[in-house]
Amino acid sequence: RYVTGLAMTGGSGADHYSLLMEDGNVVHWDTADHASNQKYNCPWLNDIRYACPGLGNVPRASGRDSARSFLIDKMAQTVVDALDEYDLTNEPMGIDTGNTGLINAFESKGVDVRAAETARVMEDARKTKTEDEIECLRQVAAICEAGFQAIVDNAKPGKRESEVWGDAVRELWRHGAMAQGGYITSGPNTWPKHQANTTDRMIRPGDLVYADFYNIGYLGYRSCYYRTFSMGEPTQEQKDAYDTARDNLYAVLDEIEPGKTTDEIAMAFPDMEGEHADWYGADEHWQMTTNHWAHGLGLQLYEVPLIWRGLSPDHPIEIEEGMTMAVETQEPAGRQGVRVEEMVVVRDDGVELLSQWPVEEITVVDH
Repeated sequence: RYVTGLAMTGGSGADHYSLLMEDGNVVHWDTADHASNQKYNCPWLNDIRYACPGLGNVPRASGRDSARSFLIDKMAQTVVDALDEYDLTNEPMGIDTGNTGLINAFESKGVDVRAAETARVMEDARKTKTEDEIECLRQVAAICEAGFQAIVDNAKPGKRESEVWGDAVRELWRHGAMAQGGYITSGPNTWPKHQANTTDRMIRPGDLVYADFYNIGYLGYRSCYYRTFSMGEPTQEQKDAYDTARDNLYAVLDEIEPGKTTDEIAMAFPDMEGEHADWYGADEHWQMTTNHWAHGLGLQLYEVPLIWRGLSPDHPIEIEEGMTMAVETQEPAGRQGVRVEEMVVVRDDGVELLSQWPVEEITVVDH
């Protein structure tokens, strides 16, 4: 999206790839139908060519090493030809994949490939966001809130988790998002978080229910956004657990500002006792992945920064204005549990919330 302005699906391999030059010229390769449509629908792209899928599903499905070698060599050659045409043959070329076979194919054709340097440059470019990017993240947060409202409207005893999740995802798509992740879980599946995520479990009165709209995309920008619901009025134990999770989250938010380092901020997350390490049988924070941490948001999950007791104390980085992240916590309530998460952007004096679903208390679903 940064280079071409195209919205493309992924997952099948190198069906599309682009060459960005220092002067702003772009050559874009895509599959036959995609390329043909782009030539008609994308007048801002002046040089669109047919791709050779040298990576991913196509070479894997070929069943022959000779076929795979042909495809990856042809893919590299298409790029080399473009470099020749634009008089860039002797210039270094960055590449954003670490695939050894492709790098070797380029190097065998005399291309000076810079993979490691490119990864660092891209990471640096993406760790802080422009105001346009921040607005995309604000919009995807708003779309997630439409999904939360769909849960309030549709969750009730007798409905399965999968049914309620389907209602929520339909709402996300209706608002223009791409739902490529997320789940809803209920009752005993909320502690610990169920490995299958959404199941066919039937929701019952008194259940806690939480949903995580993660990897919901709007114009390519990804969400991560938890909220907890209660089927009827929550018990005092459940309210207390939620207060703990919320207070733990906001203790971290209060520490985030430009110039602070992630080792300082990470100490605001719960210690081993607060993480219930004994319950898990864990000895170190790194064993508690995804339970209490903050991670960067952007064109993918996850991006810089990561704030986590399991890593940050020994490997700190500095927080910068314009970073965007999701901060999440959890807490058990008997045989159930709660989770809560905020999406934020770092401003000069702290954080601005991008997420706006009410957070002060558990959202009660009257049924």
